[in-house]
Amino acid sequence: MSEVSTHHGLHLDPGARENARRRLLSIRGHVEGILRMLEDDSVYCVDILKQVKAVNGGLDKVADLVLKSHLKDHVVTAHERGDVGDIVEELMEVLKYR
Repeated sequence: MSEVSTHHGLHLDPGARENARRRLLSIRGHVEGILRMLEDDSVYCVDILKQVKAVNGGLDKVADLVLKSHLKDHVVTAHERGDVGDIVEELMEVLKYR
């Protein structure tokens, strides 16, 4: 990761942070449920796939919360800090995985 990430911390507002935390707790429950399903030979494969899709969707929403916070708190202020090039490079790296 670029040098930028070492200089700034997570700046989620309390509501977004709590939203992300609740989503991750729910995702943890879904993953535990999937693990139980895998131990049960009577579970239909499609039901497992649906749960995996739900976990992926939940993780995407958490990622959106963090990305929005990053854009708001780091990207829009990059010019003021003089690290526009680093921020652009960092965002290009992040967007590879979106």
